[in-house]
Amino acid sequence: MKTFAFIDSQNLNLGVKSQGWDLDWRKFRQYLRNKYSVINSYLFIGYKAGNERLYKNLQGMGYVVILKPTMELPDGKTKGNVDAELVLHTMIEYKNFNKAIVVSGDGDFHCLVEYLVEQGKLLNLMTPNKHYSSLLRKFNNYIVRVDLLRGSLERKLTKISGRSKP
Repeated sequence: MKTFAFIDSQNLNLGVKSQGWDLDWRKFRQYLRNKYSVINSYLFIGYKAGNERLYKNLQGMGYVVILKPTMELPDGKTKGNVDAELVLHTMIEYKNFNKAIVVSGDGDFHCLVEYLVEQGKLLNLMTPNKHYSSLLRKFNNYIVRVDLLRGSLERKLTKISGRSKP
């Protein structure tokens, strides 16, 4: 059975940070591989100049990194919504997987999750924490909360010569 994961990186990252911890992306990729035999993990992330090292590191961890162009808002914040890319790539890859794991708590993925359930192709819907969209509540049987995996997925900081290093 071929299992693919489709990850809304911003939703996952901000969702765990809101609970007071940082996700270890390497451990998360290993978790997906070991627990669910995930072959391809598509990580959708907004592109920001200067972050090329991050993208390369994520690829080195085994993610297929899909970059979304971003735009700068008048308030100086960067916007890079990856929802359309995640849905599109899930459907592009549809014939190549038996089961999918969607990683997001965003209600914008309701129609995708619903379709995957109807087709018998959704393995899990992984939400960052308990504060996921009410639109996804009807899929509670598929939900795995990442915050409940904190003990094994948290990024630990180590002290090296007086400085913290991830």
